[in-house]
Amino acid sequence: MTRAEATPPRPVEGGGSQERFSVGIDLGTTHCAVARLELASAIEHGDKVLPETMPIPQMIAVGQSEARPLLPSFLYLPPEGENVELALPWIVDDSEPLVLAGELARAKAASLPGRVVSSSKSWLCHPGIDPRTPVLPAVAASVAEEGARKLSPVDAAVALLTHLREAWDVAHPELPLSLQDVTLTVPASFDARARDLTAEAARRSGLQQVTLLEEPQAALYAWVAQSKGGWRKQVAVGDVILVIDVGGGTTDFSLIAVREAEGSFELHRVAVGEHILLGGDNMDLALAHRMKVKLGRDLDAWQMHSLTHACRAAKESLLGSDAPETAPIVVVGRGTKLIGGTLKTELTRAELEETLVDGFFPKVESSARPIKRPRAGLRQLGLPYADDAGITRHLSGFLARHLQTMASTASSDGADHTHRTFVHPTAVLFNGGVMRAAPLRRRTLELLDAWTAADGGQPVRVLEGADLDLAVARGAAYMGAVRRGRGIRIRGGTVRSYYVGIESSAPAVPGIEPEVHALCVAPFGMEEGQSADEAPQELGLVVGERAQFRFFGSTSRREDRPGAMLERWAEGELEELAPIETTLSSETRPEGDVVPVHLRASLTDVGTLLLEAVPLEGSATSADERWKLELTVREEG
Repeated sequence: MTRAEATPPRPVEGGGSQERFSVGIDLGTTHCAVARLELASAIEHGDKVLPETMPIPQMIAVGQSEARPLLPSFLYLPPEGENVELALPWIVDDSEPLVLAGELARAKAASLPGRVVSSSKSWLCHPGIDPRTPVLPAVAASVAEEGARKLSPVDAAVALLTHLREAWDVAHPELPLSLQDVTLTVPASFDARARDLTAEAARRSGLQQVTLLEEPQAALYAWVAQSKGGWRKQVAVGDVILVIDVGGGTTDFSLIAVREAEGSFELHRVAVGEHILLGGDNMDLALAHRMKVKLGRDLDAWQMHSLTHACRAAKESLLGSDAPETAPIVVVGRGTKLIGGTLKTELTRAELEETLVDGFFPKVESSARPIKRPRAGLRQLGLPYADDAGITRHLSGFLARHLQTMASTASSDGADHTHRTFVHPTAVLFNGGVMRAAPLRRRTLELLDAWTAADGGQPVRVLEGADLDLAVARGAAYMGAVRRGRGIRIRGGTVRSYYVGIESSAPAVPGIEPEVHALCVAPFGMEEGQSADEAPQELGLVVGERAQFRFFGSTSRREDRPGAMLERWAEGELEELAPIETTLSSETRPEGDVVPVHLRASLTDVGTLLLEAVPLEGSATSADERWKLELTVREEG
């Protein structure tokens, strides 16, 4: 339980550094988790030390709290005057509207869907809304309750992170979370805006120093950590590890190659899939439609929302360890029909597996591709879910699209990709709560083996990981030791050289567009966290006006260094990337002013190219005047 805005961290008495732990936070679509790793022990013993998870106190019923490994990512917005009988160990400021996070909030979703925020993380990357605008819960008008409060996606992230921070601070009163080394995970396919909003939410929740880490990489770090150094015996140079991460809201694919450098193994992330809004939320809805048929009733929008939440709870029950054969489905009535209007049925494990396996992991050929359907001109405000629910079709498309990427780096990983029709993974690591289901893992492996066999390849092997619900948090905590030189780091050097388009200065000629030259700003193989040399050219940057910035990439021009200016290039040498249209504003300069600048590029820890325009000496109007552009350069499919 927390407030929409963070309460400030408690002051810590005494001197000295309070940074003792590396803390990993999995801010998941359906669950959150926290893990910690004692830094001194990790530095001393290296990868022999395992991160441990922290139980998270939360309300599980009215007047009752309990610490559990996972915090459901649900937020209940109670109406003014409702008595929820708070039973949490931290003190809250009663002057702010109450936001209740966790198990009780999830339980409220089935009976009060208009007052419960769920899947808020997926809304951070919604292209059609301002994520700082209160739009959640996003429910139909027939479900919404008059006077019900709403939160923005960013506010929802703040509320969840604040709950986690307060829970940590109660358990570690002398070591507040704001002073620990915190790594917060995001989907690999999150764009730069969604990553920035996640970092903003972390700051607003009281976490000032946060590093972002992609969730599939965190899962692989967790696998490395749990092996206690034995991971080197399970992989070999030339291996291509496919990470399949299917969570509550998204499906993420990543390819990580095992390479050798100076006699030592290296792990290189070479490809990341596109942002696919396809996961447990879609499965809950599919189950709800099946249960609707079983009930034999027409349901209104409120009942369908309630039924979907009930199916989510039943699914998680049937996928858990020691799962029963059936789980109850209850749709509670409302108003004067509270008792008589209650609908009941049950979901069997056989129905669950049939719906999920055949519906979301269909048997397809390696040549299958996701189905695109035409969109209606008008539609309700909602998440831009994937058109095709077939995760295996998305997977086959991902592996085919990145064949060229793997072929271009074959000399580095020692594998031959030239006579294949798609990338052949040699090992697979599953992650995400959805993949806890053994039938889904079996179907995926069955298809991968069939695809590679038909393409002249070998069967894949499974890398057995930790608890799929907790692996991401544990891997994020392990990352703190990696940053201190303990344990292996997953590298993600660019597989292209990158260029920015520079318009030539020439007199206007009717019918002739000005020539565009390509200035190299980031070399091939640039690593995350590195900065490139500043390009020596003096350029003019237009501020205060809408402008388009053109970018190019090349997989063949590997020798170009920052500052190399290309006036001509052979066909196919450079590929033009999506342009960025923006207005670079200035509070001290007139609109349309042209500022003389140098360009400086760096690759952030989360795989975006940060291009900074730095005014020439003597031309800056303030000491910190500079302009920034971010370009996603991870290999996306």
